Amino acid sequence: MSTRTASPCSASTSIEAFEDTAVDPDRFDHEAHIHIGWSYLQLYELEEALYRFSAALRRLTKRLGIETKYHETITWFFMILIAERRSTSASNDWQVFKQRNADLFARRPSIVSHYYSDERLGTSLARTQFVLPDRVPPAREITPRAHNTSEQPLDPPC
Repeated sequence: MSTRTASPCSASTSIEAFEDTAVDPDRFDHEAHIHIGWSYLQLYELEEALYRFSAALRRLTKRLGIETKYHETITWFFMILIAERRSTSASNDWQVFKQRNADLFARRPSIVSHYYSDERLGTSLARTQFVLPDRVPPAREITPRAHNTSEQPLDPPC
């Protein structure tokens, strides 16, 4: 698995705390989940980011005694969607990502409901392994990432 060049950003510290299950559960809200997922994707390719994030989230839910809250399909869905959205952006800045992808942070309705019915997500299969969506999401215009012809990155990693 390929590892991207790590940066001395706070993302690394956040990932370390997350992997050590040392995050404050009262502050680990939906936005924090997305930020940690985005941070993993700053450092790792999708496959490794998925593995690391889901393993750490399982450890955290176990430590907190809330293992039943872990949902494999929702975890993978967000990680894959974050990776897709990052691939269409020329920026590596969290605030820019957050601003351009406000739909990832909406709670009612959640972006998940555009792709999955409650019935599909409510299955034990969906909770324990990734299942494909059962809905067709609304169209979203995707702008391809601008090609960088210089040797310098478009933006610093954080």
